[in-house]
Amino acid sequence: MRDLGVGFGHLLKGQRWVARHGRQFGFGLVPGLITLVLYAAALVSLALWGQDFVTWATPFADDWSSPWPGLFRGLLTALLFALGLLLAVVTFTAVTLLVGQPFYESLSETVDRDVSPDGTAPESELPLWRDLWISGRDSLRIVVRAGLWGVLLFALGFLPVVGQTAVPVLGFFVTGFFLTEELTAVALQRRGVQLRERLVLLRSRKLLVWGFGTPLGLAFLVPFVAVFLMPGAVAGATLLARELLGEEIRDGDGRTDPEGAPDAPRDEHAHR
Repeated sequence: MRDLGVGFGHLLKGQRWVARHGRQFGFGLVPGLITLVLYAAALVSLALWGQDFVTWATPFADDWSSPWPGLFRGLLTALLFALGLLLAVVTFTAVTLLVGQPFYESLSETVDRDVSPDGTAPESELPLWRDLWISGRDSLRIVVRAGLWGVLLFALGFLPVVGQTAVPVLGFFVTGFFLTEELTAVALQRRGVQLRERLVLLRSRKLLVWGFGTPLGLAFLVPFVAVFLMPGAVAGATLLARELLGEEIRDGDGRTDPEGAPDAPRDEHAHR
C-alpha cells in the first residue's frame, strides 16, 4: 500500500515543480487548450446526437411495449456517453502530448536535470520527426488497448448491480494505468525503453501506477482541470519514471533512492 502514497506524492511534486517554474507552465497550457476545444466539441456532439444514434442502432426495440424502449435506449445512451468520456480521458493525454511533444520533451529533461544528483538528463539522439513518429505510433497502440478495455467495460455495464458499482471503479483504475503509461513515456522513451518494456515495468508496480494515475484520471473529468494539470503531470511522471527505474531523486528534502525498482532495458539511442 506504500506505493499508492508514493505514486500520489510524485503527482503532487510534479504540480509543485511547475508552480515554481511559471514560464514553462504557461507554455504547457497551449497544447492542452487546443486539445480541449477539439474534445469538447466531440463530447457535445455525442450528447446532442447520441440518443438518435442509439435509436437508429436498435430498431428491434421499436415493437417493445412502453416504457421498455425508452428505458433501454436511455440506458444505452448513458453508457455510450460514459464510454466516450472514458476514451476522452484516456486519449486526451496522448493527443495533448503529441501536439506539445517538443515542449514536454524539454520540460521532462529540465525536471531530470533538476532532480538528478549530477545535474544531467538522458537525451534522445533521434531526430524530432523520428521521436514524433515513435510517440504517435505508441500512442495509437495504447489508444487501441484502452478502446478494447472500454468496449469490455461497456459490455460489463449491463450486468445487474456489478455494472453500476464495481465496473465504474474498475474503469477509473484502467484509465489511471493508461494515463500513467502515456505520461511516463515522455521520460522513458528518451531512455530508450520501448512500449512493451514500459508496460512490463508499469505492471510490476501497479499500486505505484494507480496512486499516480487514478487520482489524475478523476481530476481530468472536471472541465478545464486537465489543461492546467498537464504540465505538472508530465513533471510528476518524470519523477515516477526515475522511481520505476531505480534512479536517485534529489529534491528539497534530500536524496532518495527508490527500493526494489526493477531495471529496464535501454537501447543505443539514449545517453547514459
